[in-house]
Amino acid sequence: MNSNKLSILCALAAIYWVVGSPPNLASAERSLARGKQLYEKYCLACHGPQGRGDGATQFDPPVADLTSSDVLLKPDSRLLKSIHEGRPNTAMDAWKSKLSDGAIRDVLAYILTFPR
Repeated sequence: MNSNKLSILCALAAIYWVVGSPPNLASAERSLARGKQLYEKYCLACHGPQGRGDGATQFDPPVADLTSSDVLLKPDSRLLKSIHEGRPNTAMDAWKSKLSDGAIRDVLAYILTFPR
């Protein structure tokens, strides 16, 4: 299986995991494209292009490395809540006033496609 097909299958699995129902290919591609667009607009400056916390804007304490075991072992519901509500005593703002629940799910689905 070539790497492009494998990437698409992994993306579909990530969306299925977050949304809870099997997506069709067209809706999965739209969801990932929207998640990528939103990530680049709102998250990239802090979390970096691959989510490793190496964005241009740095904080103390540092932002989360979204590819780390600490993050990946959390249930998706907890990750969604972190995006929605923010994280106290960190630079992570609440995004509930800027992003819909669907948009937050799309961002998480995109994040879950990052290389580990």
